[in-house]
Amino acid sequence: MTAISILDLARVREGSDARGALEQARDVAAHAETWGYTRFWVAEHHNMPGIASAATSVVIGFVAGGTKTIRVGAGGIMLPNHSPMVIAEQFGTLAQLYPGRIDLGLGRAPGTDQLTLQALRRGPEAAEHFPQDVLEVQHYFAPAQANQRIQAVPAAGMEVPLWILGSSNFGAMLAGELGLPYAFASHFAPDFLSPALQIYRERFKPSAQLAKPYAAVGVNIIAAESDDEARRLATTQQMSIINIFRGVRGLSQPPIDDIETYWSATEKVQAQRWLARSIVGTPATISAGVRDLVAETEADELIIVSDVYDHAARLRSFELIAEAVGTSSGG
Repeated sequence: MTAISILDLARVREGSDARGALEQARDVAAHAETWGYTRFWVAEHHNMPGIASAATSVVIGFVAGGTKTIRVGAGGIMLPNHSPMVIAEQFGTLAQLYPGRIDLGLGRAPGTDQLTLQALRRGPEAAEHFPQDVLEVQHYFAPAQANQRIQAVPAAGMEVPLWILGSSNFGAMLAGELGLPYAFASHFAPDFLSPALQIYRERFKPSAQLAKPYAAVGVNIIAAESDDEARRLATTQQMSIINIFRGVRGLSQPPIDDIETYWSATEKVQAQRWLARSIVGTPATISAGVRDLVAETEADELIIVSDVYDHAARLRSFELIAEAVGTSSGG
């Protein structure tokens, strides 16, 4: 049975606020652990009014405090934005508070634009040091050695599981070389999915953390009682994607009946390419789509984005997905 997990962007909806988004994220996680999801991740984004997870480690603590068993983590922390020591301190603290439940996914992209990067006091050249920074984080989580003068307190000895996140071949190569689990962001970069997974598996070297390759695939899935309703719910995400192309950083919008009235012909092509791996429909549609995706990619895990505006409908989507994937995987 393929494991299923959730990537939640803590979307701020029109008519709500950041606190509402965070409370809803925690509620999704609490339900998800009863439906058999393995982990619940949030992602680092900056200067985006529609996403409330910029202070990612704080959000992880909030979600973990409202759940009992599900793993909670970052999908991911954009490491070039931070000191490796500070990230180790933050996630070492989380691991102390919620032992055995914290994941740390690390990404190389800044997760924002160049102007915001300047406000973060980080230059674009910081990404060039990503492999060394990953090793530094890993070092801080290892047991402290005698006479070790610099320690990330209380990270030493916590050995928080590290993941490499990617949307291109670079992360695949690094994850393979370091022997770490790899999560590919095919929910927004579907073109490179197959070559990245191949590179990861070919380059993989066993490590202290992982004996054999472990690949997670990000995928947009929206489920509802009918295909038409699922397609209608999916217009919220489609509008969000179009707004990115337009340079608009707004809040999550309610679904509309006809997406053709929102996008231009060019925007439609762009959005469909971005969302090419999406699976939208009834549980039967989801079951077939997931079965085909897993057969194609041999994914060990699916990291699911279900960007639905209404909270009750989003909960129902995740519930139906869990039921459908259980059926498609033979229970």
